[in-house]
Parts: sequence; structure tokens; C-alpha cells
Amino acid sequence: MSKPFSQFKVAAYAYAYYLDKTEDDNLRSAIDTFVGAMPLDKVYLENHRATTDISVARMKQIKAVFEEKGIQTSGGITSTGLVGDRKPSVYDTYCFTDPTHRTEYLRIVRELAEVFDEIILDDFFFTACRCPMCIAAKGSKTWAQYRLDLMEGFSKEIVALAKSVNPRMNFIIKYPNWYESYQETGYNPGKQKDIFDMIYTGTETREASYSHQHLQRYESYSIMRLLENIAPGRNGGGWIDQGGSSDNLTRWLEQAHLTLFAKGKELTLFNFSVLLETPALSALGTTLRRIDRLMGLAGNPIGVATYEPHDADGEDQVMNYLGMGGIPFEPKPEFDSEAPVLFLSETSAADPDVMKKLEPYVRNGGNAVVTTGFVRRTYDRGIREMTSVRLTHRHVLGDEYLIGSYDAPSGTLACKGTEKILFEILDIKTNASWADVKVIAGASNFPVLSEDLYGNGKLFILNLPENFSDLSLLPREVWQMINKRFGRGMAVTVASGAPCNLFAYDNGVYGIYGYGAARSTMQVIVKGDCTGIRDLETGALYATAGIAPRPSRQGDSATCSEEPVEHLVPVPMMGGKLMFFEIVRA
Repeated sequence: MSKPFSQFKVAAYAYAYYLDKTEDDNLRSAIDTFVGAMPLDKVYLENHRATTDISVARMKQIKAVFEEKGIQTSGGITSTGLVGDRKPSVYDTYCFTDPTHRTEYLRIVRELAEVFDEIILDDFFFTACRCPMCIAAKGSKTWAQYRLDLMEGFSKEIVALAKSVNPRMNFIIKYPNWYESYQETGYNPGKQKDIFDMIYTGTETREASYSHQHLQRYESYSIMRLLENIAPGRNGGGWIDQGGSSDNLTRWLEQAHLTLFAKGKELTLFNFSVLLETPALSALGTTLRRIDRLMGLAGNPIGVATYEPHDADGEDQVMNYLGMGGIPFEPKPEFDSEAPVLFLSETSAADPDVMKKLEPYVRNGGNAVVTTGFVRRTYDRGIREMTSVRLTHRHVLGDEYLIGSYDAPSGTLACKGTEKILFEILDIKTNASWADVKVIAGASNFPVLSEDLYGNGKLFILNLPENFSDLSLLPREVWQMINKRFGRGMAVTVASGAPCNLFAYDNGVYGIYGYGAARSTMQVIVKGDCTGIRDLETGALYATAGIAPRPSRQGDSATCSEEPVEHLVPVPMMGGKLMFFEIVRA
């Protein structure tokens, strides 16, 4: 067996279809092939999926095969099946309203608890059923509230059952990658984190254009951070698969990289047997050696505090579209009133008291970036008192931009994108608010990023394109200003003309990753005196190549903003290039 990694463990999930038909000798041979490519610390062995069930006796035999090879074993369940007539439910997930379905599910849990001290639920432990029984039971509740209550109650029931069978039981619920839809199907991390012993994170991001989920690749990082902050210390790890990525090995490897950059304790590979049929394992084993070394150098992740309340949804995936522009996020289920910068989207506005938190935060010196969706949801709840910006519900197309703050030394900078983008027209009152970025259309221009001075703090409004993916079409100069506003309080920001990620850690370590198809130059922007940045792997020094324009007193004003000097460090980038670095101070 290969030498284990020092910063994380590797696990694999073996699904019931494979285990049901594989003889012990073939299983032993498969294990040897797997560990020849990379270490395998643990395996999750599934006793049920769809119409496949494996008996208690056979599960014990399979468990013994893996353990004789020195691999830790746990049980797994996929919560799909057929009990009687088919229900109107996506993926044939169980109807937890129906007593016959509940009885069948309890049997599956009971049998697995006889074999293992730990069970993980694959990410089908939800309900989308709208059978007559569910419709009657729901009554006047919304589907979301009915399902949240239903799954909370049944979660308590299965955990109690498993622990009654095996008092040593460690019961884990794995959450899928589609976090903004949780409540609609009964996933309830706000409550379930205190019912189950641990949680687990689905970090599969797949191909964004030709899948149902349009998940952005940065989500493999951000969802790990969100669930870690939901259940600190009890997020077991991240789970990746080749679904939607089997045509692109790099995209699959990125899932692993970003999961571990988020400090995942364990990486689970789905699934054991399928991976043996591809070249993926050898490639992953090689790259994980590198990631293991890098994570040994990195501290705890930090980023822009992002308010993601439980059971909320809004501008789906907007944090991850922005993350592909080089903004590091730290999503949390609580409003972080101590953060130097807060990001609030329409999802944040699901908190009915959000304006009671935001207004004093900004008034007392905080900096908040909010989206147009947030403004729309909170317009009559108080946001209108903090800004002169108004939504018009009219729209404009443009590909040219003006950039400049009210104390920019050289007025405004004009730059041009590659394609026109559709924005909502925002009405802004001259000199009551200011537009840092404007889109030009004909003989007019309209705010893309505005700012308001409020109390001792600042409120920034980001006008999102109608299609969030159009953020990738913004020119580098626009991203530089956007990231500057998000990055208040951070020592490093970036600006790139191609999709990229920035990762930041509390010990002064940073990572950058590029996605573009062509070679480009990323601008790494370092605040404070420095001579450049140093690649932590090669020792190569990237020197500063200039200083960003500094604020200056304009016109008849009496003051200007106080900002640290910003050094510009150009770094060549291309798709798949990864570099972790530290600042070299003067």
C-alpha cells in the first residue's frame, strides 16, 4: 500500500451494484490495483441502492476482505428504491410520509447497523414525493416546510434506531452539492447537524453548461467552507465523482484540489469499481502528493464573509460565479458582524431581520457588498434609506465600461469587453451615491458597481448581469475594481481576464488557480510595501511591476480616502496552472 498522505485521508465508496456481483478473490485483486495507484485509508460499503440489497451475512464477508487488507470500513446507503407502486418522486427516493416506505427504510438501516460502527447516507436522503398521501399530509404548509419537518423527524428516528442496534454507531449524513435547493427537498442542515453525529460534503461540480445543475467549479471549495461553518469540526470531508467530468480529467482533478484547498479532512472517491476502469486514479495519486505538501504549508482558510442563512435561496450559485472571478469567500450561516467586509446576496435577504443587522454593521464602520437581488428583496425593509440607487426594471446591453472612484487621481478609465452583457438599469442620484464601475450604452452609462458612504462604513451595490455566467466576460480592469471592493481587509486581491480562483489562509499563504483556455496574465495585487511574491514550491520570485493609482483629493474636496499602497505583480497563467505563494515584504 502506498504511503498515506499527511494532511488528509482518502476513502472510496463501493456501491451495491458492484459488491452484489463481485467474488472475494476479484475484490482482493481490485483492492490491490487501487492501492497500487494511491493510498486507500477507508471504504464505505453500500448495502442498498435502488432495487439492489445485500444481506447482513454477505456484508460481513465483504467487510472482512477489505479489513484483511488494512482498510477501515464503514457502511453506506443510497436512499432510492421501489416499495409497492412507483411514487411520483425524482430518482425514486423514498416517500417518508408512507408508513410502508418508512418501515422498509428502517429495515435497511437496522441491517447495516448490525455490521458497521459507522454509516454514511449518500446524497439521496431527501424527498420530492407529491403522492396523494403527501399532498394530504402537507395541508396548508409549503412543500419546503412540510419536507423540512418530515425529514427532521425521520432523521431522529433512524439515528435512534441505529444507536439502539449498535451503541458505538457514528451516523453521517452526506449533503449534495445543490445547497440552495436543500429546503425544497427536506435537507435540513440547521437541524440535522445536531441529530447526526457528523455531516459530509458533496463537492462534485461537473460540467456547467450541459448539466441540470449549472454548478460553478469554485463550488468544490465554497461548499466545503459553508458546511464546515455549519458544523465546525464535524464535517467529515468532501466527496467527488466523475459524473459530468469523465470527458475531462482536469475538471475531475480540480474537484479534488478545491476540496482539499478548503481543508477537507478526507476525500471520498465515487466510486471504487468505476475508477478502476479509467486512468483517473494514477493521475489523482500523483497530484495529491503535491496537494499534500502544499496543505502542509497553508493555515486555516479565510475569505470574504458571506451570509448564507439556513433554508434560504435566491440568486442561485452567485457566490460561485463571483468566486470564478478570483474572490475568496468564507460562507457562514450566521451574520458575521465582526468581518471587515460582508457579502449579502438575495439568499441573505431570506433572513427577515437581515436589515436590523446590516444597517448598524455599516453605520458602525463595516463594509458590505450587496447584490441587486438583495436590494430588490429588502427595498421596503430599509435598504432604500442607505442608498440613492433605485431599481428601474428596465435593462441595457453594453460592452464598454468606465471605472473610477470619486477620488481617483486620473478621473475615469475606459475599457472594453469582448461581448455585450445585459444589466438592469439602476437609477443613481448624482453625488448622493457614486458608481465605481459603469456600463456605457450609446450616449449614456449606468452603474455596475456603486458605493454609498453611510455612517462610518460603506455600502456597495453590485449590479449582476441577467445571466450570471456573463461575469466571465467582464474585462480585467472591471474585475480589478470589483475585487478591490470585496477585498477590503485582505492583503492580496487578483484581477484576471480569464476565470481564476484565489485561496487565502490565515498564515499569509495564498494560492491562485487558472481556468482559461489560452495563456494570460493575472495581476496579483499586494497591499503594503513589498518587493513581490515567492512561489512556495519553486522559490521563484515574481517582482512588482508597478503601483496602482493612489487616491487623491479631487476638485474642491477637502480629503481623500486613506488606502495602503497597492503593488501590481504580473503572473503568467493558463488553464490548470496552480501556484501557492507568500508575500515578500520590503
